[in-house]
Amino acid sequence: MPHPIVKPFHDAATGSWQYVFHDPETREGAIVDPVLDYDPNAGATGTRRADEILAYVAEEGLTITWILDTHPHADHFSAGPYLKERLGAPTAIGEKVVDVQKLWKGIYNLDDTFRTDGAHWDRLFADGETFLVGGIEVEVLFTPGHTLASIAYVAGDAAFVHDTLMMPDSGTSRADFPGGDAAILHDSIARILALPDDTRVFVGHDYAPGGREPLCESTVRQQRETNIHIRDGFTKADYVATRDKRDATLPLPKLMLAALQINIRGGRLPEPEANGQRYLKIPLNQFEGDFSE
Repeated sequence: MPHPIVKPFHDAATGSWQYVFHDPETREGAIVDPVLDYDPNAGATGTRRADEILAYVAEEGLTITWILDTHPHADHFSAGPYLKERLGAPTAIGEKVVDVQKLWKGIYNLDDTFRTDGAHWDRLFADGETFLVGGIEVEVLFTPGHTLASIAYVAGDAAFVHDTLMMPDSGTSRADFPGGDAAILHDSIARILALPDDTRVFVGHDYAPGGREPLCESTVRQQRETNIHIRDGFTKADYVATRDKRDATLPLPKLMLAALQINIRGGRLPEPEANGQRYLKIPLNQFEGDFSE
């Protein structure tokens, strides 16, 4: 089985993992889920994380052929457009992103100039579709449950699963966002666990429980046997009950209402208004607040 070289990049501010993987023979590669820096206190964006990826690509002499999103993220802004401008590679996401766009268009009350046909990306992938990165075939797996549009990319022996599984000692990702569903997420995780045991599993987040160092890689076998939410013996009903109980205790991600209006645009910032300034739009009292001390 092909063995792509995978380089992870951690964004400590959001607990996010970004990846560059490439074919060692052709040195063609792809970027998965890149982060655009955002300071919510200043309302300022930056490119430090994306520039680290660009530096790595240049140092390794890679040709990037795809910039890939697994879904519209709720915890960070996507750097897809910034990297596309500098590398010339097309952007892509799963075709069900149109359902997320329609859902959040309503939440944000966006006008009809906002398109919900996925045109913010260059390519929309269908479940089971394959494409090449160099000589490595990449398969798209539709893995909803965390969102309506979540997909995983399986590149040789490497699976980029983002917000489905976390590291085994952290369990799995939440399913209580608009469009989320724990039962559907269980079935999506089952698709991932059906991959060969030695498949490398690269997660999208790690919040380092117990103060350990952030980690990003496990295997299908390790996930199936030791993941605290889905290890062998957990029924679907058990999983849904565990996930729903856990989700009920979680506050919304701090950047969700800012990030999703960017990410349903493929990472593009809102258009400037008449004064030349861009603005975020936050729906008030759409979600229950957490006012605990």
